Amino acid sequence: MGLEYISGKLLIWAKKPGSVILNVQPGKPQQTARTERYNPTVLQQWFGQYMIETFEEARILPQKWLWAYDNDRPNVGISGITSAQKLKMAV
Repeated sequence: MGLEYISGKLLIWAKKPGSVILNVQPGKPQQTARTERYNPTVLQQWFGQYMIETFEEARILPQKWLWAYDNDRPNVGISGITSAQKLKMAV
C-alpha cells in the first residue's frame, strides 16, 4: 500500500470525534525534535530486543520502554540525570 493510500485513510480516521492532526509549521523543525530523536533510539535500542507477537504487546512494550528511558536512564547530555528529573527542574 502506497503512502497516498495511507494518507487518505489517515484523513478519514482523523474526522472521527476526538481525533486531531497537527502539522509541523513551515520553518519550525524543532516541533518534531522529540520524534526525530526518539525514532532512531527506538530502532537501535528497543526494536531489536523484542519479538512482538500480539497487538497488545506492540502497544504496551513501547510504553514501558519509554517510561524506563525517561525515568530510569541517566542522560550524560544533561549532567547525568534522567529526562524526568530535568523536566521536574524546569517546572
